Amino acid sequence: MSVLGELVRRKLALFGLVVITVVVGAALLSPWITPYPPDQQMFDGLTLEGAPLPPSAQFWLGTDLLGRDLLSRLIEGARTSLVIGVVANGAAVFIGTLVGVTAGFFGGWIGTILMRATDLMMAFPALLLAIVLAALFTPSLWIVALVIAMVNWVQVARVIYTETRSLSERDFIEAEWGIGAGRGRILVRHMIPHLVSIMVVWGTLGIATTVLLEATLSYLGVGVQPPTPSWGNIIFENQTYFTSAPWLVFFPGIAIILLALSFNLVGDALRDILDPTQKGRH
Repeated sequence: MSVLGELVRRKLALFGLVVITVVVGAALLSPWITPYPPDQQMFDGLTLEGAPLPPSAQFWLGTDLLGRDLLSRLIEGARTSLVIGVVANGAAVFIGTLVGVTAGFFGGWIGTILMRATDLMMAFPALLLAIVLAALFTPSLWIVALVIAMVNWVQVARVIYTETRSLSERDFIEAEWGIGAGRGRILVRHMIPHLVSIMVVWGTLGIATTVLLEATLSYLGVGVQPPTPSWGNIIFENQTYFTSAPWLVFFPGIAIILLALSFNLVGDALRDILDPTQKGRH
């Protein structure tokens, strides 16, 4: 049975797939499905006292502190969160795989230097390191993606390194060396194909971590900057209204949790499907 078929058979993974599909679809179609322009301050978007409006038939999720439609900003913010999630995590998986494979396959002083550098990066708290890096540059969507990639690649590198070292000691690799196969042939035809499943799993699970980290950075004011909406900076902008207008924090918070949970559910299912040794452990 195909991987997609296996995912559909698992209820939790199917739930995750549905949520991811809805969010991705909304992000791609946002220019056409948002009820109002995300940055438009509505003439009737605030009460007479200047407070945000609660959810209603006109504004389904209410309005924010500037009278902008919250649903429209959440849909537009999904694009930001997904772009950062995919780009940052894709870069992290690429860097981590490159470092891990190089260190594990070549070993020696090259492997020692690369893995000691990886251990040094892992010694720093990820959030603190991301805040420092983000503060050093002018925050923007692509800078935030780069910062998150520079923080998250170390875990991928460690996992890929361990698996590469394990593969290097397998009989079929030893046989390839025995018949005089070159490094390039062994790496491309035998090593990389066995690492693809790990890359796919980390590529999925890592998006959840990336979405949460982006939201945290934006909430702290060092992530994506307004007026570009992201789920994290929507909470940051409206946190002063937490008690009087809780929907301004509740809805983006639920969106962040649901998307992160969905990628985790799909990633866990992919790990079980693609790596038989993991079955029955969860």
